[in-house]
Amino acid sequence: MANTTSAKKAARKMLRRTEVNKSRRSRLKAYVRRVEEALASGDKAAATSALSMAEPILMRTAQKGVIHKKSASRKVSRLAARVRALA
Repeated sequence: MANTTSAKKAARKMLRRTEVNKSRRSRLKAYVRRVEEALASGDKAAATSALSMAEPILMRTAQKGVIHKKSASRKVSRLAARVRALA
């Protein structure tokens, strides 16, 4: 358990940040899932629009430090390649 005042404050901050990050991560997964479902259904228009909505969310999540920047870039790249392959 935290003993000093600063350690107690850090613990409180950590709990708040964990909640925010959890929210961001679940929103990210929801947007990626929309792209995956559009790809599975074979609807290129829906997949393209879902990807255009998911990409900024992915990059913003990386910018906020929830996921790594290169991890976000890799996800965007792979989803974009799958959308392009859908013909």
